[in-house]
Parts: sequence; C-alpha cells; structure tokens
Amino acid sequence: MDDFVLRALLAGIGVAVAAGPLGAFVVWRRLAYFGDTLAHSALLGVALGFLFDANVTVAIVVVCLLLALLLVMMQRQQRLASDTLLGIMSHGALALGLVVLAFMEGLRMDLLGYLFGDILSVTRGDIVWILATGLLVLAGLALIWRPLLADTVHEELARVEGVAVVPARLGFMLLLALFIAVSMKVVGILLITSLLIIPAATARHFARTPEQMALIASLIGCLAVSGGLLASLQWDLPAGPAVVLVAALFFLVSFGWRRGD
Repeated sequence: MDDFVLRALLAGIGVAVAAGPLGAFVVWRRLAYFGDTLAHSALLGVALGFLFDANVTVAIVVVCLLLALLLVMMQRQQRLASDTLLGIMSHGALALGLVVLAFMEGLRMDLLGYLFGDILSVTRGDIVWILATGLLVLAGLALIWRPLLADTVHEELARVEGVAVVPARLGFMLLLALFIAVSMKVVGILLITSLLIIPAATARHFARTPEQMALIASLIGCLAVSGGLLASLQWDLPAGPAVVLVAALFFLVSFGWRRGD
C-alpha cells in the first residue's frame, strides 16, 4: 500500500475516533447547526492565516475557539434565539472569510481542498496535529462526561444537584471547536459536521447506553473512513465526500435494519 494511503487512513481514523463521542453529544444536544457555524468560521481562519502569514491550522483553531466563546457569551444574554445567533455568526464568518480572500489577489490556494478536504494529501505533520488533538479532545471529554451528560438529560435537575453545568457546557463547545479546526483537513469545511452527526445517528439505532453509543459511533466512523478511501482509490472519487457517502450508506442500512425489527 502506498505511503500516502497509509497516512490518509491513519489521519481519518484519528478523526473518526474523536468524532464518535463528540458527535454523540452533538446529536443528543441538537447542536448540528453549531457545528456548521464553527466549520464555516474555519474559512475565516484560513483567510486570516494567509493574510498575516501565520500557520493556517493555528489560525483556524484561534478563530473557532473565539467564536465558541463569543457564542456562549451571547447566549447568556438571551436576547436572541440560539438558532438565530448561529445563523448570523455562521454566514457572517463565512462571508468575512471570502471577502478577506478576495482582497489577496496574488494568493494561490486550493479553495476546494479547504471546502471538501484532501485527506490523500495529509502530511506527517498533519497526522501529529490530528492525533494529538484527538487525544486531547478525548481526555477533556472524559473529564466533563458526567456533568455534561447530566446537563444533557435534565438541565434543571443537574443544577439542583450541584452539577457544574456552565463549565461543562463551555468545555464541550471549546473541545468541539478545537476538533473541527484541526480535522477539517480530512473531509473539509463543508463536510466535517457530517462526520460528527452521521456515525452518531447510526450508532443510536444499536446502543443501549451513552457509552455504547459513543464507542459504536467511533467504530462506524472508522469503517466509513476505510470504505471511503477504498472507494476513492477504486473509482477515482473525491476522498472526503466519499467518506461521508459511506457513512450515510451505513445510516440508511441501519435505519432499514431497525424498521425491519
């Protein structure tokens, strides 16, 4: 097997393993639109990274983390509904990123690569970033798992029992922002939320406990990455979208399986 395929497989599995538990909470808490908002803001991070001649990955991480913090602060004001805030921030960040890129006329970049990912071009440095971030995300999620789960099941009851709801919620948003910022190299800005949602939604059909759902989602994500890469090499398909399509196929099969029970 070629070296670039092994790198792509390792990077994809690293993303899928971390995406499983995160995606489970995204599905439970109905935060798909929040994931889209962070993904769209990643393009602003790309633009600012090129504008200031900085590391693009670091710029994306900073922008996503700042956006997550800004969202938490604005939600506490309770002047607008969360979906309205997310819509404003998502499209605003995406538009600002495109405007910044438009001003850099001499810039040559693969915009489609950022939008749809280019897993087959990941480097060893990218793999280090992805694996290190994945371990950090999983470790952080393990620390806040119980309070975050309690908040997800019943917020008022969790507050009464003295659960640190706000720190757990903020920690989850920051972990999600960090994950999206680093893993967009694999499936791209427009598809990263799919890798969070689809495996978790598929796992929901088979899991009996939250922990089982997180583990099954990670496994399905790994299978989707492997199947998508195989399809990409076999039929010359774009790798990122192929991964998402395989994950969607797993969901359709699982949905039909459950309906047949």
